Parts: sequence; C-alpha cells; structure tokens
Amino acid sequence: MRVTLERSNLLKSLNHVHRVVERRNTIPILSNVLLTAAGASLEMKATDLDMEVTEATAAQVDQQGATTVPAHLLYDIVRKLSDGSEVMLKLEEGGGSMSVISGRSAFRLQCLPQSDFPELTAGTFSHTFRVASADMKALIEKTQFAISTEETRYYLNGIYLHAVEAEGQLKLRSVATDGHRLARAEVEAPAGSEGMPGIIIPRKTVSEILKLVDDPDVSVAVELSDTKIRLTIGSVILTSKLIDGTFPDYQRVIPTGNDRKLVVDRQSFAQAVDRVSTISSERGRAVKMTLADGQVTLAVNNPDSGSATEELAAQYDSEAMEIGFNARYLLDVAGQLSGSEACFLLADSGSPTLIEDAEDARTLYVLMPMRV
Repeated sequence: MRVTLERSNLLKSLNHVHRVVERRNTIPILSNVLLTAAGASLEMKATDLDMEVTEATAAQVDQQGATTVPAHLLYDIVRKLSDGSEVMLKLEEGGGSMSVISGRSAFRLQCLPQSDFPELTAGTFSHTFRVASADMKALIEKTQFAISTEETRYYLNGIYLHAVEAEGQLKLRSVATDGHRLARAEVEAPAGSEGMPGIIIPRKTVSEILKLVDDPDVSVAVELSDTKIRLTIGSVILTSKLIDGTFPDYQRVIPTGNDRKLVVDRQSFAQAVDRVSTISSERGRAVKMTLADGQVTLAVNNPDSGSATEELAAQYDSEAMEIGFNARYLLDVAGQLSGSEACFLLADSGSPTLIEDAEDARTLYVLMPMRV
C-alpha cells in the first residue's frame, strides 16, 4: 500500500473516526484504525464493537492495499504536521509496519493485519428516510442533557427516537429522561419514517452524531432495524447497535392539568439560580421557589455554610405556593430554551412541573420537584 494525500483531508477524516476508539482497550486491534487504499480514495474505519464509523477521502493511490495502525497515535502525528503539507502512507515489506512521511518528518508505526479487524454486520434495514441535519441536531441537542447515567436502568442510557401521531400530524420525536427530569423534542416526520420501530440510541452514539451534524446544508440518510441504526452524513457512515430494552411510557409523566402559570425572563432567572446555588452543597442542590403575585423568590439554605435569597419579577397571578427543584436541572433546562422567556406550568409542590419554550413549541421539559 502506498498513498499520498493532503494533510487537511487526512486530519478531518481521522478526526471523525478516531473518536470511536476507546483509549484503553484489552483487545489490541480495537485500538487501531483500518486504512484501505483503492481507486482514488483512502477509506478509514474504526470500531468499538458497538459502533463503527467509516469515512473515505480523496487520495492519490500509487499502490492499493490495506492495514491497521494505532488510531490515536496516527491522529496525533497528523495533527502535529505542518499546515498545507502532503502526507505519504507506505506499508513496508512484510506488512509489519507503516511509514508516515511528510516533508522532512518520518514516522514508522506498528501494524496489525487487516484480517484481524472486526466487522460490525449491519444486517437488513426495515426503514430508510432522510432528515435535514438541522432537524437531527435539534432532536439530539434539546434532549441529550436528560439522558440517564445510571447503569442499572440501562434502557434510559440513550435517546428514544420514534414516530408518533400528534395533533393530526406524524412527528419524529426524541425523548430522554433520567427519572428526575424529562426532555422531549419533535420535528415533522420525514417520508419513510411511518411505522418505524421505536429505538433507543446509546449515549456515546448520540454524542458522535451531534458532532457530525454541524453542517446545516447536509441531509442525513437514516436506516433502521430493530437492533441497528446507520446514518450517512456526507462522506461519513456511522453504524451503531441500539439499546436492547423497552423505553418507559413517558406520556404518563407529562402533566396535562397544571393550571398555575409562571413566566420569567429566562436569562435573569438562570443567573439568579446560578447565584443562589453557590451556597448549596454538592449533595443537596435544592433551590426553593416561592411564588407570589408578580414575583418569585429563590432561596437556598445550607446548614453547613449559610443561606441565600434573590427576588425576581415574574408574571404570576395564581395562589401563592412554594416548590423546590435541583438547581443543576433548572440551569440545564434554561440553557436549552431559545426564547427570552421561560414558562412554568405548575400544579402543586409535590407534582411534576412542565416547562415550555415560548419561542419553540416543538420542545417541552418536565421536572420532578424536590422536598425543601
């Protein structure tokens, strides 16, 4: 194998594929990236056995061939080469090592045979559709923060993506919850998504997809089966296993009869929560909200370090009430809202609260209160 290509092209593709590779691996081949030179391109492939990313980039192929080299090491070498340079990758006689040559720099990396590299068999896909990358980004970005990190409830360790009938229209909806908060986002369902299986996309795959959908002009081709998802985004193909589990009936958690409405300036509210929560302990990050006519008072009381209060102007004309929330969760939701106002729909101090985005009807958030 002997191939020459632009450093910038090689770096861009390696950046997409090397992130899949875990830093610590008990199986040596999983630390490597598979390089295949054929035609007029170099294809790179990396996997962690649950997810696989492939990307091909234009290259001058003098000699076809394939090998595997340490992914992070190759990425670090290419990253440190000078801008605008050309890089030559050359498999040495016997295939035990590969030379990386650029200008006066030369490196030799140990190789493992291509035959050892595992294939993530995709199987057959039952549903195929295209979605705008801006829509895919919104579905993930607006819900990702609520993914659970608790390994025992593994079916909550991802985003639930499904097609659902809402207000007479078919929607493609994403939901994430950790049992304390819930985030829901939806876009118009693309043609071909009708009757798709409800799938749970794992946390690591979710964060990789989010990094790949940064170009708003690119559409994402999505292929689905009960166990796998494959996304083609430009020249990148990402295939991933899905979480094998049943996502809970989240509709039961979303309150419908909350009739007390609180409207606050989103930025002022977030800053005030951030200020008063400075005094809270890491373990109990509760902020008490006292709602009265035209104002909300935020209070934190920490027996070990003191207390803090702050008053905010608000639109509220229901009966006075007190309710507590985790400060971190309030800030996370406030960070997702795109409008200038946050709208809280409350029932009582022990019931779930609904938070809506005044500027974006496609999203909603549910927070469970804390005892304060």
